[in-house]
Amino acid sequence: MRSTAVLLVALSLAVAGQASAAATSDHLTDVDYLKANRCRGLAEGFGVSSASSLDSLIKTEGRNRLDIVYAKGQEELARGKRDAAKTDGKERYEAELNGYCTAFLGARDAASTR
Repeated sequence: MRSTAVLLVALSLAVAGQASAAATSDHLTDVDYLKANRCRGLAEGFGVSSASSLDSLIKTEGRNRLDIVYAKGQEELARGKRDAAKTDGKERYEAELNGYCTAFLGARDAASTR
């Protein structure tokens, strides 16, 4: 429970502008890797069909992660799918997908959810 709370706080603090800078750098930080996995889960849950750039980013970046970070990434992906399937708060999750996730997905992929 505590690790989940720490993860949520870290994600919340990192959201403000960090995703766009991370997407243009050579490697993602662990927090950005987790956010990219969450974005992939949301994209899959909302039916974004052309998220191949995000898939390749996650695959490439996943090779350089500690096992615990990789496992947390898989948890974030599953959580993103679950959240996208919820009817309560759907607007918030769509805003998340069309917000900071665009740095990972690309504007064209995120816009296809509308």
